[in-house]
Amino acid sequence: MPNDKVRVLFVCMGNICRSPLAAGIFRELVGRAGLADRIDVDSAGLGDWHAGELPDPRTRAVAERRGLKLTSRARQVVPADLDSFDLVVAMDEENVRGLERLRARAKRGTEVRRLREFDEDADDLDVPDPYYGGDEGFERVHDMVERACVALLEHIRETRL
Repeated sequence: MPNDKVRVLFVCMGNICRSPLAAGIFRELVGRAGLADRIDVDSAGLGDWHAGELPDPRTRAVAERRGLKLTSRARQVVPADLDSFDLVVAMDEENVRGLERLRARAKRGTEVRRLREFDEDADDLDVPDPYYGGDEGFERVHDMVERACVALLEHIRETRL
């Protein structure tokens, strides 16, 4: 069994809605699976608009109703992240394009995938940004992210652990 940890970074635009939610859900799943010593989880945003802020209050409210407390602080993804993480998981195609531009400045440039690629039932591979919508969008995004994170953990177990 390899000794190296698998490092996973979730990325969205501002790191206050989708990516901190995905990181929180995934971290919880990893802990329940007894793999916290084998998998590191973080999140970041392509932009720095919200750096230092907690996740959006609507994201936190939905998560808390489902038993998950989100306390991370937003940060911007940097080229070094594409060298230090084993898997960078983007929320949508726009995020992938932004990460591809960053990859040009990275030394190694790790694998970038969209989160919903791991959800075999997904009809659209993008996780929509709920920021400008109503509360129901945050509920829907939570469901999508949770399903995809379960599948992502299974993928990592099968291919990297």
